[in-house]
Amino acid sequence: MKGGIPTRSAAALVAANMIGAGVFTTSGFALADLGNRETVLLAWLIGGVIALCGALSYAGLASRIPGNGGEYLFLSRALHPLVGFLAGWVSLFAGFTAPIAVAAHGLEAYVGASVGVVLPRGTLGATAIIACGLVHGIDRHAGLRAQDIAVAAKITAILLFIVVGAAVLLGTGMPPPASADTAIVSDSVSLSAFAVTLVWISFAYSGWNAAVYVAGELEDPERTLPRALWIATVGVTLVYVALNAVFLWSAPIEALSGKPEVGAIAAEALGGVWARAALSGVVALGLVTSISAMVMVGPRVYAQMASDGLFPKGLAPKDPVPRGAIALQVGLALAAFFIGELRDLLLYVGFLLGLSAATTVACLFLPSVRSSAGAARIPGMPWVPAVFILATLGSAGFALAREPMQAGIGVVTLAIGALVFWAQRRRVAAR
Repeated sequence: MKGGIPTRSAAALVAANMIGAGVFTTSGFALADLGNRETVLLAWLIGGVIALCGALSYAGLASRIPGNGGEYLFLSRALHPLVGFLAGWVSLFAGFTAPIAVAAHGLEAYVGASVGVVLPRGTLGATAIIACGLVHGIDRHAGLRAQDIAVAAKITAILLFIVVGAAVLLGTGMPPPASADTAIVSDSVSLSAFAVTLVWISFAYSGWNAAVYVAGELEDPERTLPRALWIATVGVTLVYVALNAVFLWSAPIEALSGKPEVGAIAAEALGGVWARAALSGVVALGLVTSISAMVMVGPRVYAQMASDGLFPKGLAPKDPVPRGAIALQVGLALAAFFIGELRDLLLYVGFLLGLSAATTVACLFLPSVRSSAGAARIPGMPWVPAVFILATLGSAGFALAREPMQAGIGVVTLAIGALVFWAQRRRVAAR
């Protein structure tokens, strides 16, 4: 597509989606479940490998089923319009709306911690959501340029923290003596605990498929999309592993275990209050770019669904910017933001998104998809998609065994989506 999104911006879009609050919070909970640093760091590495398997699989699917829409497009064309609609329905609520709201709440918390400015509740988060909607709704290229700059600044700041943190650890002989950790560390790690940790870590890696949602707007998509996906996913994995190594070895395990603000605790242990404030600012920047990326890519799914007659026609794009769908996304995100913190939805979100992604990748094994003319070769086929499917469904299964209520909520969500699909089909047929 001439004048489309280049590889640089597509990779930045993926990185912006991936690097949010998760990497700065997850290791505290993982440490509480697993009990030792090495196992937590191994989980981060395995999570990156799973994400890369998914990215390579999605790139292969996109070469066989080109266009915007991600899972909705793939599943609608490969399986059935109902399955695709349910994937889009999941994206609407669990894929974008809830994560945008959670990121906005995190933004308020981190900015308050870093600069000590107290604003009326909801002001900063709502402003960030609206501002991102305006930036991407007015002009696509202006939004991409602003996002490219912000992502570059965010990654530079994170890399600087890693370098400085590693230097402090090496120079001071940290971490603390092993005896300080013996009360927390366990001799063995259960498979179920490790699997649940992978589910939490998958939240931090989610977004590796972001460029797929705008595949139809990419410049030379057959070349740009695979490069953007694997460059961003590999790069973010390396950053995540290095960043969490600094976090995990910065303070005693008991100071980090079970704490959501593990990044802030680590920064203060390394450099004092000023370092904690600085890292909080980096997290805030990361959350803004994450909101921005989701506000951009999510509406592309709804716009494609509207073009196919499954959502109201007003959401269908009249030019490269789907302004109606962006307005819908901003409105839903604001509503979710003011309803509550949405923390209880995290496992529910992970279950639905994992189920959607695994079903999508499984389409690669369909004869009609595998034999597509001119399709790009998938590295490691069939092992790469098989690893992603088994790891994703396996982790979700262990998690749901511990939190069965979330499965019921997910099933209800899908059932409502099926009813909406059939009602829309009947309305269109009656015209």
